[in-house]
Amino acid sequence: MSRNPIVLAMTGASGAPYAMRLLDLLARERVPVWLIVSSHGWRLLKEESGIGSVAALKRATGGDWRAVTVFDDDDRGAKPASGSQKTAGMVICPCSMGTVSAVAHGSSRSLVERAADVTLKERRRLILVPRETPLSLVHLRNLTLAAEAGAVVLPAAPGFYHRPTRIEELVDFIVQRILDQLGLDIDIAKRWNG
Repeated sequence: MSRNPIVLAMTGASGAPYAMRLLDLLARERVPVWLIVSSHGWRLLKEESGIGSVAALKRATGGDWRAVTVFDDDDRGAKPASGSQKTAGMVICPCSMGTVSAVAHGSSRSLVERAADVTLKERRRLILVPRETPLSLVHLRNLTLAAEAGAVVLPAAPGFYHRPTRIEELVDFIVQRILDQLGLDIDIAKRWNG
């Protein structure tokens, strides 16, 4: 029996390592993924990770993309835009404040925005991973609207109780929380033991 795909979108907020680690894990575990990278997401990948193409992203995330399907953000008629296509939910990581605003207000100007709108209307899990600081009142109101509509707001704010010594451990802390929200039994980070 095949699993329903997870829609993974990358937008322009800083935090490419979070998205790359998540994609790497999902690809290695052969979890079906529908990947959408916005134009600002590609710029972010280039600036933060030196990745400027789908081929380079594939190499940087394990290389085995048998379960990954890439969609163009300009194609608002692609599968992730339809509620009749079953999915296991959607993650926007990183999620820019512009994308938060679009989600909060039901804008559908791109495939990322339409897929998020569909995810909410179908009552599926939508996980937003913003990495903005400080937050303005506009940001806070948009995040509240998105949460009230059913989105999970999971800020890229790693904990330190596990005493990380490498950046990868900080990244894994956030990615573990995303995996948990998706209900995936993949353990990569130390958990609190009290």
